[in-house]
Amino acid sequence: MKKRMKTLAIVVLGIITGFPMIGNSQSFYALRQDRNFLVSLGSGTANYYGEMVNPGEFGILKPNVAAGAEYYITNRISIRSELTWFQLSGDDKKADDDRQERNLSFRSNNIELSVLGAVNLTPMGLRFYQRSKLNFHAFAGIGMLYFNPKAQYQGKWYALQPLQTENKKYSRIQAVIPFGLGARIKLDPFFNILVEAGYRITFTDYLDDASVTRYPDPSLLKSDLSRALSDRRVEIGTQPKNPQTIGKRGNPAKNDGYFITNITLQYYIPKMMFMSWHNKLYNAKRKYYYRRPKGS
Repeated sequence: MKKRMKTLAIVVLGIITGFPMIGNSQSFYALRQDRNFLVSLGSGTANYYGEMVNPGEFGILKPNVAAGAEYYITNRISIRSELTWFQLSGDDKKADDDRQERNLSFRSNNIELSVLGAVNLTPMGLRFYQRSKLNFHAFAGIGMLYFNPKAQYQGKWYALQPLQTENKKYSRIQAVIPFGLGARIKLDPFFNILVEAGYRITFTDYLDDASVTRYPDPSLLKSDLSRALSDRRVEIGTQPKNPQTIGKRGNPAKNDGYFITNITLQYYIPKMMFMSWHNKLYNAKRKYYYRRPKGS
């Protein structure tokens, strides 16, 4: 995992440091071309809210990396598509109440694909380079989340969803509703720094693989591993004589959620680039259409 994160950091750094070289090479003519399409790359933190976080606390901060593309419909309103990889984790050892006796924990690598709409406080201006140096906005949208909670047991990490530790089936793909606030800082005519913070409403209580109030009947679980990871109180000697009726495993009254904070570099794509792509595609189709078959 450390090697993978190091490689990812090098790639992100390479792309970010390469962007200014593109911007500095812009001519005055290119500056005059209006632009309303941006690409972005950023990183930040993610933290989970659920049964393994103390009320009022942020929980454990984990990393995220996001890439996206944004299009301005008007000078105030934009739509954005974004792909985000992030981690979440929780641990009862950090609880400030009797949840420590439950002894549950998890970590998860997640992928979110979202479509967002943003409304800016001030308009961009007649030309993209005439935008204000600082602009605030609110955003909301819809997305799809893939999550995969895992727990460590005897030195190994095991995916919990296939084990059905609560004798329940749930999907690792769920809909989410992102919303939040942000600010754009103009670096130069072609680049922005985007700072955003947003919460994700989910429709599942299984980001942490813990939901039901009572512990399931061990005889109904799939395997010895399922039983071991279902009730982990025995590992620290807090398991009561009647494990099914004493102690809560989860809280089904409230779904889990997560919070993402990002700092992102944005770049305005020239319209000429799209015209070039369009012309190449059109000419290729035209050439194919007028190509005469052999022997005619």
